[in-house]
Amino acid sequence: MKHCFSRPMDHTTVFQQSLFPHIFISSKSSCFTHNSPLSPHKTGNRPWKFTACWAVGLSGNISDDQNLNGSLFDQSSSPAPFGTLEAEITQETIDFFVSDAEGDPDCPSPGYSSIEQALTALRQEKFVIVVDDDDETGSVEGNLVMAASHVSPKAIAFMVKHGSGIVSVGMKGEDLERLKLPLMSPDKEDDSSAPSFTITVDATVGTSTGVSASDRAQTVLALSSPQSRPEDFRRPGHVFPLKYRNGGVLRRVGHTEASVDLVMLAGLRPASVLSTVVDTEDGSMASLPELKKLASDHSIPIVLITDLIRYRRKREKLVERTAISRLPTKWGLFQAHCYRSKLDGMEHIAIVKGDIGNGQDVLVRVHSECLTGDIFGSRRCDCGNQLDLAMQLIEQAGRGVVVYLRGHEGRGIGLGHKLQAYNLQDEGHDTVEANLELGFAADAREYGIGAQILHDIGVHTMRLMTNNPAKFTGLKGYGLAVVGRVPVLTPITEDNKRYLETKRIKMGHVYGSDLQEQYIQLTKPSTDKQGSSSEGKSTS
Repeated sequence: MKHCFSRPMDHTTVFQQSLFPHIFISSKSSCFTHNSPLSPHKTGNRPWKFTACWAVGLSGNISDDQNLNGSLFDQSSSPAPFGTLEAEITQETIDFFVSDAEGDPDCPSPGYSSIEQALTALRQEKFVIVVDDDDETGSVEGNLVMAASHVSPKAIAFMVKHGSGIVSVGMKGEDLERLKLPLMSPDKEDDSSAPSFTITVDATVGTSTGVSASDRAQTVLALSSPQSRPEDFRRPGHVFPLKYRNGGVLRRVGHTEASVDLVMLAGLRPASVLSTVVDTEDGSMASLPELKKLASDHSIPIVLITDLIRYRRKREKLVERTAISRLPTKWGLFQAHCYRSKLDGMEHIAIVKGDIGNGQDVLVRVHSECLTGDIFGSRRCDCGNQLDLAMQLIEQAGRGVVVYLRGHEGRGIGLGHKLQAYNLQDEGHDTVEANLELGFAADAREYGIGAQILHDIGVHTMRLMTNNPAKFTGLKGYGLAVVGRVPVLTPITEDNKRYLETKRIKMGHVYGSDLQEQYIQLTKPSTDKQGSSSEGKSTS
């Protein structure tokens, strides 16, 4: 029998190191200071003090009535010098941003079944419960999953009893095209935040109204059959086909992709049947304890999507490095690594400074392509300034990586649609409302390719330069861990202040003062004759 052991991350080892290097870009700086004891069970009642250099664009000294929560507005549109902040990391920040990348990729997370157990169950015509990672609210979604080619009326009845009543079938795009099943909303096909439903169907042979367990089982079997033809189905119907995104959970962390991946890994036809498990009392999504009870009561393996990502990543690689070259830049000398995605052929670039070595504690920026901001210096966003600042910080540190992901224009909606969104913003919409008005998600970007690039370069633990918590999701499945966050704060101007404030309020972006105020004391820069600020050191 194979035994798996997972060791919790040693906070003493990780955090005795300075999470953020002291990098000073200008003479003006301000310091956050705080002695924050961590919880006794994690640190033995010892207070930890962390020093962080936060990159921030300021237009002068910070006064008592200013803060870093989107109100440091440079009322002129002129560029502002960069300053630094020294900050201590509160326990809340540590809990949010630290993930454990240790352990065998084939070992399940505590309390879950292994992927191999799930594959065995699917081959035996049994159910599997697939659970996504809990979000910041602690909620999860669990789906009952079975191979569509193995479905029976009894299985459908079980899904209807414990599920939402909606029976879906995950299918590859080529099968949907063969059966002439178009998406309900073709304009949302690139929206990775939501499943892609096609028009609903019933089988024309062997069914009556299409709603019974027997009828729906017949429809699911017909959808999974390679011999089925478009005329074998009535439209609309009672079964909901879903389009699987090529690359599966390595491209989109969703239940559709997870279910089809599992069925294919089991060696079966690439079609799954799935339904969301709900609370039997109020119809809300079942909680994790309820999902585990259902699994225990009926001897159903229950697996995490993160574990499936780790399982696949160990066996598959979806990017290939095509070239490496020396790259002198205005910031310094770097190496450029070009990667091609095997999913869509898109080329991405990683800019590497220094020797990555053992891959521990690497300064990293994952930057989404923004032609208008990065190349033309658009003041509508902070993208170009963030990229510039990231390159500066890595050059100063002497070691780090910037991964530049193409195809992320406008948070994944494309250049033309982004310009349309700008027009809507000029009419009064904010950046989130504009994307939604155009029929897209607020943020349709995927970071799986970036994670594989980092892994290929040799990064294991990182200090991630970002204000966006979404970039931390799903990293454990790629063998990556974030041991610290470096906020990237750039000048706030009249042109971008509403954009930045919207990202903070509606998208959860974290800026300086989002750390709880009781943990932070803001100290003004020194105003001595030399105009220095003690080289960014704390004054308390």
